[in-house]
Amino acid sequence: MASVPKPLVKTPAKITHGGVVKWKYGRGFSIGELRALGLSVDQARLLGIPVDERRETSWPQNIEALRKWLIDLLEGRAQAPDPTYPKLVKVKRKSGRAFRGLTSAGRKSRGLVSTKFRETHNYKYKKKAKERRLKKRHEATKGLGNLLRISRIINEGSK
Repeated sequence: MASVPKPLVKTPAKITHGGVVKWKYGRGFSIGELRALGLSVDQARLLGIPVDERRETSWPQNIEALRKWLIDLLEGRAQAPDPTYPKLVKVKRKSGRAFRGLTSAGRKSRGLVSTKFRETHNYKYKKKAKERRLKKRHEATKGLGNLLRISRIINEGSK
């Protein structure tokens, strides 16, 4: 019994190695190779053909190998394997509960404990912008520390 053929893909060829093209087995057949045979992605997966939706290349040797296998399948010389469905990807839970202010310690560290600031963070941005305008915060003079010290020394010396 013939199994589903494995698709061939080109490996990236380094110029230092003479640019020699090498072939390896790929993850699955591209959508273009399936369309050349008149198959959709769903039909191919039901037949047990592996599909790589990210691949854009279409190679004639892959189309020919798949065509021969489909002919064998229709004539009864090959048997279709189980359907190949795409792998499910599990999404991780959000971490950093304290950083996002979801615990009491996190709310305290982010300054969200008082009742009027419990739900919103917008007050912080307004407060920072005001302090920057008034040049109260270190952020307003960041990078100017040496210049300010030098200017004070010069001003004191000129008095």
